[in-house]
Amino acid sequence: MTFLFPWGLLVLIPVAALAIAYLVMLRRRDRYAVRFAALPLLDKAIPERPRWRRHLPAGLLLAALGLTAVAVARPEMPVRVPYERATILVAIDTSDSMRATDVDPDRLTAALDAAGDFIGQLPDTFNVGVVTFSGSATVIHPADGDHDAARRSLRMVTTQSRTAIGDGVLASLEQIRAAVGPGQQELPAHIVLLSDGSNTSGTAIPAAAEQASDAGVPVSTIAYGSEWGTLLSGGYAIPVPVDHEALAELSDTTGGTAYEAENRDELRNVYRDIGSSIGWRTEQREVTPWVAGIALLFGLVAAAFSLRWFSRLL
Repeated sequence: MTFLFPWGLLVLIPVAALAIAYLVMLRRRDRYAVRFAALPLLDKAIPERPRWRRHLPAGLLLAALGLTAVAVARPEMPVRVPYERATILVAIDTSDSMRATDVDPDRLTAALDAAGDFIGQLPDTFNVGVVTFSGSATVIHPADGDHDAARRSLRMVTTQSRTAIGDGVLASLEQIRAAVGPGQQELPAHIVLLSDGSNTSGTAIPAAAEQASDAGVPVSTIAYGSEWGTLLSGGYAIPVPVDHEALAELSDTTGGTAYEAENRDELRNVYRDIGSSIGWRTEQREVTPWVAGIALLFGLVAAAFSLRWFSRLL
């Protein structure tokens, strides 16, 4: 929590002094009561009450005064607020290794289903584009507001040899630039890239990551598949393990987040987590009305308890 007028916190000094004075008066009253009162008579004349009742209204009143002092300082807190508009590029690896069956029914089918669900949960005001990459990158749906068309484009995906992760990033950056027309304000953007292997073709990952970082576009990566995944080719089982390190480096360099998913359920959870984070930003918002309202509530409760138990306002 920060404060727009921190000098207002000085008002807490008299509140603290009042709390100290209350404690001093309690000690004095207890001392005088023991010194001068006829204790047996007091036991008969004054009904026994829980001691906390005597102090609760005073404690609530001091809390109300303290919160009022905080309100004077005009506090503000970080608050998550949704973006009104943004551009999201979904980049999917379509290399031959995505036909591995360590994910049911295979990596690519499960990835396309989860990507479609991810696009469906994005706000309607977001531009969404889809890029696939194998030996090269292909834009199968340009970044625009037609989410249904973006989801339909996923049905046309086929696999090819090699993996060009860097080219997938660069093609996504081009779509982000194209989504901002002449004279329009630049929109927040994010690339969500899923792959199961190492970069074997095209632009190197560090070079693509540098361009995304310079453009201010985070790339969140999903390392998809298991370490024991294999691809059947020519009657042989070819190991196709996931390259976690290369994808994590890409996300770290660009300010994105690195995720891992070994099965269909984990992948859906990852996309759900990404969707709940990239559509929001954190802003400092003044919360003075809330603090003042809580202070008023504490004061009213203190007065109500005092009237109920002691027949006086305070």
